[in-house]
Amino acid sequence: MPYNGGMWYEWKNGNTLILRLRVQPKASKDELAEMMEDARKLRITAPPVDGKANKHIVALIAKMCKVAKSDVKIVSGELGRSKTVAVTAPKLLPDGVEKGA
Repeated sequence: MPYNGGMWYEWKNGNTLILRLRVQPKASKDELAEMMEDARKLRITAPPVDGKANKHIVALIAKMCKVAKSDVKIVSGELGRSKTVAVTAPKLLPDGVEKGA
């Protein structure tokens, strides 16, 4: 994904939301937090073991965007803390995201 001036999200093909996240596992609660350069911090309660954090992220983002888990995909960063997540046709936008064209 090309750098786009500090934006932590972008729209692709009009209806796919791409989120750049920096994940903090084992947090006290699930939440979108502060900006970190060109990503947004996502605190999650799940531990980073056996794919639990990734499953938790998919479920959390699906809930935030009011879509099925099958509409959320981790497209890069499965093994690291920096992740790029794609959401197909979100019905609700996370805080700080504006609808694109």
